[in-house]
Amino acid sequence: MISVEPCLNHYRYFSSSSTISLISPLNYLKPTSRKPDPPDPPATNLQEFKKKPKFISHEIATNMIKHEKNPQRALDIFNMASKQCGFSHNHNTYSVILHKLAQAKKFNAVNAILRQLSFDTCKIHEVLFLNLMTHFSKYSLHERTLEMFYAIQPNVREKPSLKALSTCLNLLIESGRLDYAKELLVKSKKEFDMDPNTCIFNILVKHHCKKGDLDNAFEVIKEMRKSKVSYPNLITYSTLMGGLCNHGRLKDAVKLFEEMVSKDKIVPDTLTYNILINGFCRGGKVDRAKTIMNFMRKNGCLPNLFNYSALLNGFCREGRIDEAKEVFNEMRSLGVKADVVAYTTLINCLCRTTGRIDEAIKLLKEMDQKECKADVVTYKAILGGLCREGRFEEALGMLERLPYKGVYLDKGSYRIVLNLLYKEGDMNKVISLLGLMLGRGVVPHFATSNELLVNLCQAGKVADATIALCGLGEMGFKPAYECWAQLVESVCRERKLLQMFQLLDELVIA
Repeated sequence: MISVEPCLNHYRYFSSSSTISLISPLNYLKPTSRKPDPPDPPATNLQEFKKKPKFISHEIATNMIKHEKNPQRALDIFNMASKQCGFSHNHNTYSVILHKLAQAKKFNAVNAILRQLSFDTCKIHEVLFLNLMTHFSKYSLHERTLEMFYAIQPNVREKPSLKALSTCLNLLIESGRLDYAKELLVKSKKEFDMDPNTCIFNILVKHHCKKGDLDNAFEVIKEMRKSKVSYPNLITYSTLMGGLCNHGRLKDAVKLFEEMVSKDKIVPDTLTYNILINGFCRGGKVDRAKTIMNFMRKNGCLPNLFNYSALLNGFCREGRIDEAKEVFNEMRSLGVKADVVAYTTLINCLCRTTGRIDEAIKLLKEMDQKECKADVVTYKAILGGLCREGRFEEALGMLERLPYKGVYLDKGSYRIVLNLLYKEGDMNKVISLLGLMLGRGVVPHFATSNELLVNLCQAGKVADATIALCGLGEMGFKPAYECWAQLVESVCRERKLLQMFQLLDELVIA
């Protein structure tokens, strides 16, 4: 039973000693106009307000390093991630930082990361070292390229694959380091018991063909035939046929082709046929190339754009324009879409054939309809053809209009028209074109500019020569001494002293 007396005593204590007046329940429930003060915040340490750092996972670290342009900052991210409790780098983080540092030529940092990697226990794949091989070879660090091959086994804990061997061998041979390439082949056989496969032998065949050492290329093929692992394939034969064609040994190339089909039962593809077609076209035997194309079609290998383009180029090179057009029309009739190279090849041939420029312009319009965008080479051919036919107004009109169609020509395109106009002696059109060129920031060739200024003076167009000189001077042109002498003499002869002083000012400034 709870006693009332202690409660009363408790009440008397507060009523006598406390300065806080008692509030009746009714008064407490009445709303007041003044809002009570908010409670004081608990006293806390400022460190608790600091945001807790986010844990950097392998995926986040990889993406951050990959997208960081500054290699030092990328390395800082790599190091910062490694300081986290419970974090250890994996293949992806090592791979991305090594790629970033090698790309920036920070090879001291690469060495430091590789030393760290050698003590790490994470699983590393050999592709990391293949990537480093490429970087070291790019900067002619061939010893390091070879070193990366031998670093595969201790770090990957597996012997290098044949892909690693072929990659390293190809990089060394492409760089001309045959001494290292030989060392690689010998050591890989001795230390890793690696027998070269077809891919590795193909690298050697390609090297010998590129150097023109075809006899050694055939010796390599003899070695390849001794093993089933490294037997010659389509790439081997195509590479060797290409080498034979490049050195004019077309009969040997055909013989090798027949041997490939009959003896080794290897079916040629469009690329292999194209090697022969290109070879015969370059050798001036386009009819034989056409025969190969027909043989190709009869044996179920449909010609592609590259085959037709090679044959088309062969006919154009010999000036057989009508037969070139037949090839072009046959290609389109069979559903092979012509590209800008095929169109330009035929257009250039038509432009160089007297009286056929209109056919070339028709093809140019067809390109636009077919949404095959003509390039600078195409327009150069058209401009040259128009000028050779004396149709300068059309050429100038084309130069004027093309930028408004989104086509921006190079300096050579303007110079083609300028030089041909200059040869015709039409100085009024030359001045007009020169103004157009200078307005677009295109400066004629140094010799052409000097000759042009001199001839303007000799033609009595001293004022035009002075204006042209000022325009050329603003573009950084400095005339030759003979040109200056001619200009000053011409101005003095016409007693135009003000222009002479202006020229002398230009001379002093230059």
